[in-house]
Amino acid sequence: MTTSKKTLRTCSKGHNYYKSSDCPTCPICEQERKPDTGFLSGLSAPARRALENNGITSLQQLSTFNEKEILQFHGMGPASIPKLRDALKTNGLSFKK
Repeated sequence: MTTSKKTLRTCSKGHNYYKSSDCPTCPICEQERKPDTGFLSGLSAPARRALENNGITSLQQLSTFNEKEILQFHGMGPASIPKLRDALKTNGLSFKK
């Protein structure tokens, strides 16, 4: 079994953190920018970034996509779909058919 070696990194805001992957995302910055409310607050950081990077910041925007399209976004996984479906349903919306 191989073990990943974590390296100390510093983000552009000066946060120091350790990471073993090549992902450049600072976990401290990600935690700071996580919304407290709304449908994006219940998603993982990669899923939230996937939606934001595709211009989806509201449930109305989300409802113009079907589930298959959303799953094609880099960072979006199948575990997020039920959360998104519930958020849409709660607000009288649904994914595009």
